[in-house]
Amino acid sequence: MDSLAMKPEEIESESFRIIDSEAGEHEWTESEWQVVRRAIHTSADFEYIRSMIVSKDAVSKAVAALRNGAGIVTDTNMALAGISKSRLTSFGCPVSCHVADSDVGALAKREGITRSVIAMRKSITISNNRIFVIGNAPTALFELLRLIDLKQVVPELIIGLPVGFVGAAESKIALSTGRHGIPFITNIGRKGGSNVAASVVNALAILAS
Repeated sequence: MDSLAMKPEEIESESFRIIDSEAGEHEWTESEWQVVRRAIHTSADFEYIRSMIVSKDAVSKAVAALRNGAGIVTDTNMALAGISKSRLTSFGCPVSCHVADSDVGALAKREGITRSVIAMRKSITISNNRIFVIGNAPTALFELLRLIDLKQVVPELIIGLPVGFVGAAESKIALSTGRHGIPFITNIGRKGGSNVAASVVNALAILAS
């Protein structure tokens, strides 16, 4: 098939056909598979079939939250840019990121900690922020879990897919224990990224639509 002659929607459809074909048998439910295969589509990495972890009823609860206009906050502007806003507009879901806010930068410098931590603290002060999307900074995920322990925030969903060599795998282990009782979508290991985290949101938005 000549990809140069294909329309974007045809390329996407063919990509998903290839993924479904090469993935073979798996144990994901139909709705969970929509999330996992979009992560694969974004990364071209079939390891997500084995490494993704979706807590019980996380997809259905996420869909309900989106349909109820839940605010979505990301840890990076890259993840923010990767989220398809058009599908969320009809639900009234605002999408934001505070890591580049001037007040966040000033406070992070004054306290000698990362912008990601301060941005997460700021994000919980906005009451409608109910879905937290972390695709880059393990410190953001660790801080969110700490704030949950302090009962300062009760998210409706955490998408925790930070990437890297320092703290990424460990932060996801902390999330995947489920001890906080918060619905979550994460993965095992160092892989992840803002693009993958955004793809999970987009998959959920399609399901909600």
